Amino acid sequence: MADEKIPHSHAGHRQRLRQRFCANGLNGFAPHEVLELVLGYAIPRQDVNPLAHQLMERYGSLHAVLEAGVADLQRVEGIGEYTAVMLSLFPQVAAKCEESRLARKEILSNQQEAQAHCIRLLQGCKEEHFYAVFLGGQMEVLADVLISRGSLSEVRSYPRVVADYALRYNAHHALFCHNHPGGSLVPSVADIGSTRKLKDTLESLEVRFIDHYIVAGKQAFSMMDHNLLEVIGGEVLAKNRAANSAGEVALRRRIEQMMKEEGVEP
Repeated sequence: MADEKIPHSHAGHRQRLRQRFCANGLNGFAPHEVLELVLGYAIPRQDVNPLAHQLMERYGSLHAVLEAGVADLQRVEGIGEYTAVMLSLFPQVAAKCEESRLARKEILSNQQEAQAHCIRLLQGCKEEHFYAVFLGGQMEVLADVLISRGSLSEVRSYPRVVADYALRYNAHHALFCHNHPGGSLVPSVADIGSTRKLKDTLESLEVRFIDHYIVAGKQAFSMMDHNLLEVIGGEVLAKNRAANSAGEVALRRRIEQMMKEEGVEP
């Protein structure tokens, strides 16, 4: 085929194919239209409709076209090496995608494994990093998402961000972790208040909240183990600074006492 400029009518047809794909994927596409869409990127300056039909007539089905070898495809008039390689890539890329999907994922089957995972995530961080770890139905890790750097006190936008990622990964469970670079394992009132909001967000999406771990060095502190999400209601964070400060002092004393009893350095 001559490498001539594609006629305006065919350019409009190609654009409509792209728009259909953007709107609904390949739903409703005939096999030759799928080939047209693909060939339009390999051969951008020609009307590829006749070539798509020619390929369908030669091989009989879409999958047979895509599974044909590079050398065999080049026997079709109008198919060069570049186009043949592009067509042959599709089934092999699909196979690689499936291989990736089935690859063994890390399973967090107990609290020790969850804490070890969080400690690895936060190892070496010199400022506060806040991660959400999204898990599947078998407690397999779907994604570790860095939600923010810095203090958790500015938490207004986090619930929406966490919700977006939970839906994106189709998570069944989720846990949070963040580090205290100063070395303290004691959560603040802000840490607990923000966690309550995030827990409520997950529950509204039917995603089970597992825990929030505070990490310092090679140690991790569990909020759930110490029932801290029940200690402070959201109203504490809405009180004036003096009351909030007093609440935090009392909370820190309680946590430090619990940790002392367990033999953990605060």
